[in-house]
Amino acid sequence: MIRRGRGLAILCLCLLMGGCAIQGRQRHGPDLVSAAGWQWLTIPAGLFDLAAASRPAQGPITAEAPLVVYIEGDGLAYLSATRPAQDPTPVDPVALRMALVHPGDGPVAWLARPCQYTAIRPPCVPAYWTDARWAPEVVDSAGLALDQLKRDTGAVKLVLVGYSGGGALAALLAERRHDVVALVTVAANLDLDSWVRAHDLAPLARSLNPAAVAAALVALPQIHISGGRDTVVGRDVLQAFMDRLPTTALVRVLDIADQDHGGGWADIWSTLSRRAAFRSLPGWLTTAGGQ
Repeated sequence: MIRRGRGLAILCLCLLMGGCAIQGRQRHGPDLVSAAGWQWLTIPAGLFDLAAASRPAQGPITAEAPLVVYIEGDGLAYLSATRPAQDPTPVDPVALRMALVHPGDGPVAWLARPCQYTAIRPPCVPAYWTDARWAPEVVDSAGLALDQLKRDTGAVKLVLVGYSGGGALAALLAERRHDVVALVTVAANLDLDSWVRAHDLAPLARSLNPAAVAAALVALPQIHISGGRDTVVGRDVLQAFMDRLPTTALVRVLDIADQDHGGGWADIWSTLSRRAAFRSLPGWLTTAGGQ
């Protein structure tokens, strides 16, 4: 039996270690941004204040050059199958690391999901990184942040790139906006109903399903990338989304056989993002002066 004083000391130590772990995750993103010479931002965006980052212009950029915005994944949503995390800030900000190696030198930015890299106080409650992570108010907030990033850079058009759950959010944003000229997703759960069934999860009743609006994306150039070893978002989830697209959709699928769901995407992104498939995307390889 642990003595009362020793038990209290152990409890305090555990709480301290947990707090240190959260602080470490909170600092990881800003540290990566600072090391790359990017600017860290906090954008008031409706219900949420969203963390973001932008790359300084590499040279004169024409008005036609789209702003490429990478949208982060779900982060640390759960500590176990039934226990939500206290703070959804990612252990590894995969989309941020992808953004930092984006090809070309046109305008680039990164956008976090609600409650990542911010103080955990209302409205930041676990619902917004669990069953309501794609709620209408989340999409609204991300849309306001995109508007601010456009104003900051002077961009008129957007290319959205989403990793994991950030890909689902990117698709929802692309459907409701008129300034998105291309959509790229990586390991994204684009059909939430299919994903829920595959993992026997509770229905995401408070979230919007990108597959429900897939048909509206028929004219939008899209690239969807899937990992052959991904057990979190299987190829069947992407196929369920693809089945909702008309046959005339401007879409390409890239299957990367040896990739799982995790951080390996950022490690290969510098090479993968220069494949021929990406050259058809408006502004993907924009250079200084818009050439």
